[in-house]
Amino acid sequence: MSINVVDFSVSLDTPIHDVIVCIDRSAHISIALIVDRQGHLINTITDGDVRRGILAGIGLEKPVKKLLPIKALTPRPTALTAPAGTPVPDLLRLMQEQKVRQIPLLNKTGKVVDIVTLNDISPQQIPLQAIVMAGGQGTRLRPLTDNIPKPMLDVGGRPIIELIIERLSQTGIHNINISTNYQSNKIKEHFGDGSAFGIELNYIDEDRSLGTAGALGLMDKPTSPVLVINGDILTQVNFKAMLSFHQELNADLTIGVRQYFMQVQYGVVECDGSVVKQLREKPSVEFLINAGIYLLKPTVYHYIPRNEYMDMTDLIQKLLDDGRPVSSFPIMEYWLDIGQPDDYKRAQDDINTKKYKSYPGSE
Repeated sequence: MSINVVDFSVSLDTPIHDVIVCIDRSAHISIALIVDRQGHLINTITDGDVRRGILAGIGLEKPVKKLLPIKALTPRPTALTAPAGTPVPDLLRLMQEQKVRQIPLLNKTGKVVDIVTLNDISPQQIPLQAIVMAGGQGTRLRPLTDNIPKPMLDVGGRPIIELIIERLSQTGIHNINISTNYQSNKIKEHFGDGSAFGIELNYIDEDRSLGTAGALGLMDKPTSPVLVINGDILTQVNFKAMLSFHQELNADLTIGVRQYFMQVQYGVVECDGSVVKQLREKPSVEFLINAGIYLLKPTVYHYIPRNEYMDMTDLIQKLLDDGRPVSSFPIMEYWLDIGQPDDYKRAQDDINTKKYKSYPGSE
């Protein structure tokens, strides 16, 4: 592969939001190159570095150099590179040994002349199976859902769940399960065995509602990580980046989280006992909310009962109570939970105005 390295190059003072643009330019290259004025490589910034910065409270308007102290604490504080002209078998071995998916190639003066990716050398299916939770009744969207399951609601001419499956497939996830309960026949009639959509599709049939985690107990224990996504989520999240983040942290379970800002409608009075310390007029409060996307290690299935109700929040709490590692993955891409009529209208508008695209960077 030969790419224009300038498209992926930034300076130390480049704002982080512009670095994200560089990282998202390709479906396969997930790094930005920090270079000096002469074009020599200083370091690389990965998708994970950016998300760790977000979790640390670093704003996207800050320069990328603010991420370097955080990167210095990671298992890979400096860029992994190889000389230009390195034989392909050596590059493949280096990627496998170091567990990376791309390597910048440097000339003798230290300038990047190319970026080689694992997909260039050995195109692979992502080692992940997915479960789309589509068994809910969608009561908050009635009467739209009186005669159709919520994941089958039309958005831009196609069902919501079809857009989810399309994104999973385009990412390289082809082993997909759908948990069904309410009007499951309409989902099955649409997708069949999945072959028309280029996927291997299985159904998890709930004879009663088992919650967002309970349906997993109807499956055989997997041998690879499992991605669980609610069937009413419209998103452009990078599932490969999420998997890398999950594996790098060696988490049992990773929760996709989203920044959420809430405007307090009143002036806030901060007190120490009866003593007023500070007044804040209608402040904005920031939270990380559960985005309805999860990654699970196969070992997590030990905590899931067979054919019993369990919500994902209950499963997460069990892991936390046992001291198991649970991590958060900040979603900075497009994300919309279609839970209310206003959300459904927004989804239609975002599809029509192309604010949502099925797979950015795949052109």
